[in-house]
Amino acid sequence: MKKFGNIYVIAATSVIGGALFGFDISSMSAIIATTPYKCQYNAQGNDPVTGQCRGPDASLQGGITAAMPGGSWLGALFSGWVSDRLGRKTAIQLGAGIWVIGCIIVAASVNVPMLIVGRIINGFSVGICSAQVPVYISEISPPSKRGRLIGMQQWAITWGIAIMFFICYGCSFIKSQAAFRLPWALQIIPAALLYLGLCVLPESPRWLAKKNRWEGTREVLVLVHGKGNPNSPLVGKELAEIREVVRLDRQLTDVSWFELIRPDSHAWYYIAYVFTMAGLGGDLLPSGIQFIINVAMTVPALIWQDRWGRRPTMLVGALLMCLFMSLNAGLFAVYSRPATAEDHFSTDAISMVVRGPPAKAIIASTYLFVASYAPTWGPVSWTYPPELYPLRVRGKAVALATSGNWALNFALAYFTPVAFASITWKTYVLFAVFCASMFIHCFFLFPETANKPLEGVAGIFEDESPGSIKYIGTPAWKTRNNRHAALQLERNIVDLEEKPADTPSIHESKSKSTLQASA
Repeated sequence: MKKFGNIYVIAATSVIGGALFGFDISSMSAIIATTPYKCQYNAQGNDPVTGQCRGPDASLQGGITAAMPGGSWLGALFSGWVSDRLGRKTAIQLGAGIWVIGCIIVAASVNVPMLIVGRIINGFSVGICSAQVPVYISEISPPSKRGRLIGMQQWAITWGIAIMFFICYGCSFIKSQAAFRLPWALQIIPAALLYLGLCVLPESPRWLAKKNRWEGTREVLVLVHGKGNPNSPLVGKELAEIREVVRLDRQLTDVSWFELIRPDSHAWYYIAYVFTMAGLGGDLLPSGIQFIINVAMTVPALIWQDRWGRRPTMLVGALLMCLFMSLNAGLFAVYSRPATAEDHFSTDAISMVVRGPPAKAIIASTYLFVASYAPTWGPVSWTYPPELYPLRVRGKAVALATSGNWALNFALAYFTPVAFASITWKTYVLFAVFCASMFIHCFFLFPETANKPLEGVAGIFEDESPGSIKYIGTPAWKTRNNRHAALQLERNIVDLEEKPADTPSIHESKSKSTLQASA
């Protein structure tokens, strides 16, 4: 079967796996406030005054919502094993098949346990795709476009959120259970497209090399990077560097999970609650606006992320997000009053009431938070992990990193409604502290990886060169984004034997550096 070699087609197809995550987010956030959903899963019974269904309480809703990221945590861990053995592309296809099974169970669910089981299966699928799509794209992309192409994963997530939200909004006018069952069933379509689309895409050349399938490796590099020219000097140089990495890897035993942690080696769900506190309960459109902002503001990252570099993008994003979380905390603390029985809210997670100009300021600050996240940590959080690790450990390492992300997503999904119910506005203080910690952590420990060959990033972590720090390597604040050199190399303007100034040659790396890169 003929394979497509256009790198943008490859990325656009594979990131449908990210869209699955987006579909899940808004398929829950847009539905939890609707009457059919509340009546089907009516754990609290009806309101004694209004007679309306109150739906699940804060703790149960947290469990329903968190089932997906809980499954994703497990799926992400599993993905490292299946990706290393069956291939990056096959792992993503497996995730697409599992998603279909989960959607069928969710759409047919008659009670909360069945709904939770379906969401866990859906999450398992998302865990596989979210971990291995960035690995696949990183291993097939040229350095100068890698950030843009992996960042398409986040853009696909934002499109998935927006598309499914407005599908749910349209279905919200249906007065039967189809209001939530139809959107949940429609999620099968993108998974089918993902599976079929991957059939005509090439496998990762670096995975093929790892399996000693060198003819296939060369064919993919010629198809994708050489534009069909088997004599492309860029293909020759890249193939030589991959050969050297694989040679060094084979001198070592198979990587263990423990080796990945040796020294040398989401609030979107509950946006409806926030807007209800600010006086916009019952209207889904304000929530839809922030999803549109998310889609639009991800575009700058796709265009300029490789030019900006990873470090400045993360630092600016963390600072802005901390600012807007702090602003929301202050506004709720000063201007809100506790919710009472007379407000007839369906859950105690809606614990505060704000009206007037402060409410508008909270809504604006929430939108600005989204606008800060979308071009910064949203796409970079997918781009950065697969760039850090050498081929030998990349599949498992990114799986472990992504599983950590999903573990925190589980905690966020489960505890956010409980936190709003118990500590009210202080929930935003907690989020602001997290953002401030991100800034400090990034400044001291996150090196720049933009525009560096995947086989060359390992040199950053060597701790034997002058000025390096033990167990860390080159201090993060001393690393640079040398985009000009990367572009020259790819355009064959410079001698291909000459390495970019800030990029260590793979031939200079020792076998020890392969392990140190996973620190």
